[in-house]
Amino acid sequence: MKTLTLNDGGRLPVLGLGTWQMGGGRSRDYSRDEEMTALIRDAIEMGYTHIDTAELYGVGHCEELVGRAMQDFAREEIFLTTKVLADNLRYDDLLRALDGSLERLQTDFADMYLIHWPNPEVPLEETFRALNRVAAEGRVKRIGVSNFDVALLRQAQELCETPVVTDQVRYNLYTREPEQNGLLRYCQENSIVLTAYSPLKDGVMQNETVQAVARKHGATAAQVAVRWLTRQPQVVTIPMSTNRDHMRQNIEALTLALDEEDVQRLNQVSN
Repeated sequence: MKTLTLNDGGRLPVLGLGTWQMGGGRSRDYSRDEEMTALIRDAIEMGYTHIDTAELYGVGHCEELVGRAMQDFAREEIFLTTKVLADNLRYDDLLRALDGSLERLQTDFADMYLIHWPNPEVPLEETFRALNRVAAEGRVKRIGVSNFDVALLRQAQELCETPVVTDQVRYNLYTREPEQNGLLRYCQENSIVLTAYSPLKDGVMQNETVQAVARKHGATAAQVAVRWLTRQPQVVTIPMSTNRDHMRQNIEALTLALDEEDVQRLNQVSN
């Protein structure tokens, strides 16, 4: 799996496994536990060593499923990202939230711990006081944010005692706000990884241009959408799929050779 060098010298696979709705959305769903655990385990065997989850997903149950699946692998083989709820950004709340996440994930540390959404009611200074502590303790190897604009990302950088390694935002061929608001350029200029979530959403795969480029290369529309993202400097993506064939195809997309004409056409895509 191709990787990017992080601003702390670590390596991050450019393609990760998103896990939203595995184990439930905003409530717990135990009905497919064996299926979802096996799916995550199979994904890791395929090469998805970058796993992205959050305490929000299934009210923590997704973390439990990820934790179960990880037990069949050496911990150092997995780059594990989880996220703290916006409601848990107070100092003591964050410490408790991390305790809960690590317990559910059955691990002593997260490779990356993100603020899932900003909370204007909680000063970032308080949140980063807690984040800096857990990073110093080694329970979090890296700190990042999610859904932060440039101004908030700059503030996070000022408060963080270690490099802010990523900003995870919605970004795909239709949802281009990170380009329009300057976030993508800021990340690229400051060696911060932009992690694109929902890369295949918003009608992207039904777009005629995307489908035409896919036909040209004997690929799928999803592969074109994934490759358009991962070919950009400092961009990784975390598609969620419960279809093993689609998961394999997403990995194969990393070798798709889009030419300059393809890229120009895709850059003009809009909904």
